[in-house]
Amino acid sequence: MKVVVAGGTGFIGVKLIEKLHTLGHEIILLARDSKRASRQFPSIYFPKVAVVGYTPLQAGNWIKVLAGADAVINLAGTPIFGEPWTPKRKQEIIQTRQLSTRVIVTAINSLSNKPKVLINGSAIGFYGTDLSKSFDEYSLGGNDFLAEVCKLWEAETELVIQAKVRVVKLRTGIVLGKGGVLDRILPIFKLGLGGKLGSGKQWFSWIHIEDLISLILFAIANPQIENALNGTAPKPVTNLEFTKALAQVLDRPAFIPAPAASLQFLYGESATLILDGQKVLPVKSEKNGFKFQYPEITGALTQIINS
Repeated sequence: MKVVVAGGTGFIGVKLIEKLHTLGHEIILLARDSKRASRQFPSIYFPKVAVVGYTPLQAGNWIKVLAGADAVINLAGTPIFGEPWTPKRKQEIIQTRQLSTRVIVTAINSLSNKPKVLINGSAIGFYGTDLSKSFDEYSLGGNDFLAEVCKLWEAETELVIQAKVRVVKLRTGIVLGKGGVLDRILPIFKLGLGGKLGSGKQWFSWIHIEDLISLILFAIANPQIENALNGTAPKPVTNLEFTKALAQVLDRPAFIPAPAASLQFLYGESATLILDGQKVLPVKSEKNGFKFQYPEITGALTQIINS
């Protein structure tokens, strides 16, 4: 296959490109910083990866590489967690997703030989937060900031859908693997200083990185999959259950909670990412026959930590 990837130098993108390369596919990586991307994927080790410089907010010569692609995968967007959500930061979170998607959609629509499918990033934040409800691909969206971000993000794909290009809106949960969110918390838990966040009752809808990559490939290969697709494992857990599972795998105590007030003081409004959650189920992937390698949290954490 010929696969074009935008936003391929982050945690998910790197793992995706490595997998595509192992499978022998031709990969074109659209990168804002082509020199950095070339260092990440040196040609001596990744001969099937071609790095193409592009500006994600405007059209350019890079458009021609989209022609005839079997798939275009757009993962571009500034990180949501890590900085307080100031008005400027909120605008950046929205615009980097909305405008990068818009320029790719515009580029696809300008081609006579269009790609077969666009896999466009989104997130389970689409559904809002809730302690009691469960959500699947057919559930309505929420009304908080992250839900609005996801709605705007996904809306940008409508023009390419009208052009009869298949679109998959990949609503990703918390991705677990080496180099992801676990890197932030493992040192604390290894010292025996971990614990639940806030009440611990909030849902933690997660997915192992290997399952997410396999799901992306599954979506490319199965034309019946379109529109929303939840990138989450079939057995979500609460934050407290996740805390206990991680402590068990590490064989460490985890009795030091992080009070909600402290997290809100540190992170402001963005603390909602760790204090609130949603129970999201992968109904569409399971209905279409996708098999999760890591359906349960303990098995997933064991593989990641021991590998």
